[in-house]
Amino acid sequence: MSGVLERSLGILELLSVQDNSIELSSIAKQLNIPKSAAHRLLADLIKYGYVKQVKEGGEYILTAKLVSMGLSHLSKSGVVDVAQPLLDRLAEQTGELVRLAIVDGDRLTWVARAQGARQGLRYDPDMGSIARLSCSSSGWAWLSTMKDEDALKLVSKQGIGNIKEFGPNAPKNLKAFLKVLQETRKIGFSLTQETYAVGLNALAVPVALNGHPPMGTISVAGPSARFTRSKMLKVVPYLLSCSAQLAVASGASPILARSLSKVPLDPIYAL
Repeated sequence: MSGVLERSLGILELLSVQDNSIELSSIAKQLNIPKSAAHRLLADLIKYGYVKQVKEGGEYILTAKLVSMGLSHLSKSGVVDVAQPLLDRLAEQTGELVRLAIVDGDRLTWVARAQGARQGLRYDPDMGSIARLSCSSSGWAWLSTMKDEDALKLVSKQGIGNIKEFGPNAPKNLKAFLKVLQETRKIGFSLTQETYAVGLNALAVPVALNGHPPMGTISVAGPSARFTRSKMLKVVPYLLSCSAQLAVASGASPILARSLSKVPLDPIYAL
């Protein structure tokens, strides 16, 4: 049964990172399982409403059921209620997109946002996506709170990814990633210029109380033509202030409070 569960979850995770629908043969190949087994698992996932076929006998894609479950959980956890007013204010101050990502095991998931841009170029991605740790400002900010070896473990597990899918300045290997990680740790915040996507710059800081591992990150992102390095540096004080306020307010959210109460104090995580 554990093998069936592992394969089913593997299918869901694979489909969750696809921009488009995907063929059965590709699913089987990427997960290294027989096509017949993949077909049976997909049939069960379709039966229970998690997956659908784009057309009869065609490609597969996730339904909105997982998203609905996630949003339902977040609505009851208090995360968005606590964070949204602070994100809204930061978006108003910066005029750019502000996002909150929470730590979920060995990954970061964006769960809330506020859009500050009222006109012109806007960067406005879907929520619920998982941050690529090696090239996102949120990933750099979170991993900078860890020892090098721990950060490298997480990046290695997730993978650097296909460089063509990210920005031209994305780290191309672990050595390059380690260099930017150490620079991020030194200045106390992450600053990325066209690493996550072409034409996108971003800042991020961890959200944590002193002595505790981060519960997440807050980032500000915008088009590189407008959100220049000089503008980003002016935004840093606002970003740090928002992070500190959210850390203090985290007790009002069960999920954020739980992330703080279940871990022992460790000085290497102190901001």
